[in-house]
Amino acid sequence: MTQATASVGELVRSWREQRHLSQLDLATEAEVSQKHLSFIESGRSAPSRDMVLRLSEHLDIPLRERNTLLMAAGFAPIFRDRPLSDPALTRARTAIDLVLKAHEPYPALTVDRHWTMVAANAAIAPLVALADPSLLAGPVNVLRLSLHPKGLAPAIVNWHEWRAHLLARVKRQAEVSGDATLAALFTELEAYPAPDGAVSVSHGEADAVVVPFQLRTPAGVLSFFSTTTVFGTPVDITLSELAIEAFFPADAATADALRALAKT
Repeated sequence: MTQATASVGELVRSWREQRHLSQLDLATEAEVSQKHLSFIESGRSAPSRDMVLRLSEHLDIPLRERNTLLMAAGFAPIFRDRPLSDPALTRARTAIDLVLKAHEPYPALTVDRHWTMVAANAAIAPLVALADPSLLAGPVNVLRLSLHPKGLAPAIVNWHEWRAHLLARVKRQAEVSGDATLAALFTELEAYPAPDGAVSVSHGEADAVVVPFQLRTPAGVLSFFSTTTVFGTPVDITLSELAIEAFFPADAATADALRALAKT
């Protein structure tokens, strides 16, 4: 069964089970009777448009997949999927550019749901230049760029820890979204071999608060921690799937090196 051929009841049941909820749990949260929910899942009752949206909200289904449920129930999709270049998203794109520019001289980039880079500030270029040009041609997947043997992997000092962090994130995203492309990306990334000389580095010291991203560069070893920013309450699919990954210096030496790089 695929989303394209599944009934709305089958899709609701699949998402409910993926969220590890019983029928009673979901019915209680969505304020519907368990009997009615059971009838929807079995196909004995056709849900209204409002019911599809209510169940989707309580199941935390991504906007793209909410459209799929609506169409399976016989309704038109309501969430637009515009390209970021669409005039309707001009203000959003301007906001992204402002955030990226304001973060300089520290690196920051914007990725879509599959971790494809859609925008970056000037501080990113010196870092990705360490990778093989083949990984920078066409759409750049930042996870592939990070962990591929021809990417940044040989320059990542704490490769084992950073790999574990990235794999955990993409695995969780694949599970939450039900996205087959993300699941395939996780399988690909997991299969990449460790770079020669990669050793496990522990960051379990008493004063440690995050696992840093440590990169060996011509300017020395740069150490970062990152934050993720998303749009609040988006009703456009494109915006709902964008995230800004901003990197901050984890030590004074990195901050100094980045300021120096920005002046070159």
